[in-house]
Amino acid sequence: MKRGEHKLSDTHGRFLRAERNGRELQDATWTSGRILLSNRRLILAGSSGKRTFPLSAIEGIEGRYDVNQDVASVSNYLALRIPNGVVLVAPKEYEEFEQDFYGAVLNEGTFLARHPAVEGGVVQHTEWERSRLKIEEEAVSMATVSGTFVEIRLDDIGDITTGRRTIIDEDRLVLEVEHSDEDTSVQTYISGSDRQMSFLESLLRKGEEQSETSLELSKTDKQVLTALYSGVSPFDIPSFLDLDVEEVEELYVRLIDHNVLDEVRIRHEVKLNARGRSIASDVISEQ
Repeated sequence: MKRGEHKLSDTHGRFLRAERNGRELQDATWTSGRILLSNRRLILAGSSGKRTFPLSAIEGIEGRYDVNQDVASVSNYLALRIPNGVVLVAPKEYEEFEQDFYGAVLNEGTFLARHPAVEGGVVQHTEWERSRLKIEEEAVSMATVSGTFVEIRLDDIGDITTGRRTIIDEDRLVLEVEHSDEDTSVQTYISGSDRQMSFLESLLRKGEEQSETSLELSKTDKQVLTALYSGVSPFDIPSFLDLDVEEVEELYVRLIDHNVLDEVRIRHEVKLNARGRSIASDVISEQ
């Protein structure tokens, strides 16, 4: 490898070219081979030869790109946008490779961050600071130049908002990420180049999807979530809503199982997590 380059992943899997010059290749077939990832390059080596993609030339990650049934039958692959098309990469150890790939394109970059930009619903007067990110197995960790450490767990993301702001006299893309800092709901603002933000948003959106719920909520469920969101103690919910204690306990258990509430201790003292806050906020907005 070249000077300053180091290997991040060396595995096997399948890959194919799904689009060329704006045209989907519906007759594309998978090639099996070696998938090598460094902090500089992605190399796909199969029986017909080797292709090398500088990471700097990979523009972003697409969603599902099922150009034919053969591709659609594969549950996990990365769809990488390159200058003249899209390449699909399906390594055997998908989750490990995905983490390594996001790390390769994000870990060595410099970002600007405000944390907390919002805490407990109150806007904070924090300044933008230069920061570095580290992509971990279940979280995005961030360290600022002043020594602040921030952990954004991928399964604890409430909402993500994107937009452009003027930061230090420059128009930049900003991600506003709602998550938890210990027991407090906070928003962290992160900014970088458009390419960096494309990859980071793709990763955080995956976390947001983990936090979203398709759970069918009853009227009582919504009342309980709204009450917790408003600050009512979980122990006071039965009397506050005129419900049986057993009914509330069963409701807590179900919402804990569906990752809407976090259990604090066995007597079902609970608190809203990012997923629950997002649902409660939507319920309040609908009223």
